[in-house]
Amino acid sequence: MKKIRKRERFKLMELNILGWNRIFEESFNNIKKDDYIPGRVIREEKGRYIVQHETGECAATVSGKLRYNAMSISDFPAVGDWVAIKLINNDDESIIYNVLPRKSSFSRKAPVSGGRKVKDVLGRKITIGGSTEEQIVAANIDVVFIVMALDDNFNLRRLERYILMAWNSGATPVIVLNKMDMCDNLSEKLEQVHEIAAGVEIHCISALNKEGIKELKEYIGDGITIGLFGSSGVGKSTIINCLLEEEQLLTGAVRESDSKGRHTTTWRELLLIPTGGIVIDTPGMRELQVWSEREAVDELFNDIIDLESQCKFNNCSHNTEPGCAIRTALEDGTLDPERYDNYKIMQLEVGYLEGRINERNVAYSGKEKLKLKILKQRKNL
Repeated sequence: MKKIRKRERFKLMELNILGWNRIFEESFNNIKKDDYIPGRVIREEKGRYIVQHETGECAATVSGKLRYNAMSISDFPAVGDWVAIKLINNDDESIIYNVLPRKSSFSRKAPVSGGRKVKDVLGRKITIGGSTEEQIVAANIDVVFIVMALDDNFNLRRLERYILMAWNSGATPVIVLNKMDMCDNLSEKLEQVHEIAAGVEIHCISALNKEGIKELKEYIGDGITIGLFGSSGVGKSTIINCLLEEEQLLTGAVRESDSKGRHTTTWRELLLIPTGGIVIDTPGMRELQVWSEREAVDELFNDIIDLESQCKFNNCSHNTEPGCAIRTALEDGTLDPERYDNYKIMQLEVGYLEGRINERNVAYSGKEKLKLKILKQRKNL
């Protein structure tokens, strides 16, 4: 039987408990109407929303105008967004008219619909073509907990992607290495993480045994929003239960054969921590394509960028040219081949993404010009 998540704490409340502040208030006042009130999206599942406001919570739908003006799915509300709503049907339902400007957003390239399968530089099958849109996984986060397990789920290349997305979000990334009770070579794995995560705080914990949870709670405070991200089976729900100090979320075991877990979380949801603070629970992401700028990738792989600058030729392809610093580092072991491959793949993804965004912007520009022409014709302008 599915465990019901408790909702009783979302009733009457002051908005600052949910993270409301002066900046959001100023944004709301710029679009405020007599029947608009502010609220925060606390749950989203397949385009359906639950919004919390000062006097309660309500189901919400997007207004026709917001839907019409949306240029991409990133313009629609996401969990954590502050929105301007109008209550209807005895305050049980509402209409979302505006999404307030976000102070941060954890984004990825939306799973592709359409397109075709090809092979990348490593021979892996990838999809190109189809849709190219930013998907907001969660908004207005202060701290990103990147959760990775220390069992067979341990994957440095996946962690690099999460770090890039976290820095790109505008929030502060924190790496949480869970299941240290199942790790026989903790110091070795911790050293590997330190090598790719310069400037990021790292915590080793065992959520099952409640070890290391106290250190995580130090990031949490009144009005502070924490987002948990990581693949299925890393223990995000167990960690949240520790932060909530109750078994509120359903948890599941992982398969022993490959350490993969089931999606015990199937929607995005904002939860209040009893001692103060907010946590956003997200499902594990099967597809993790970056939505980032080239500069962010270069910053994450600054060691490789430094090596490239040491090559004898400025246009070195790192294949057969003499004096290639990249090839030398690969041969003497100072550069991890897998890390270098991941860098090349992300550079290709970002380059492809930039091209697709430019194509889309040109298409949208033409669409907007056509709309303006039709309106002028209607008004005889």
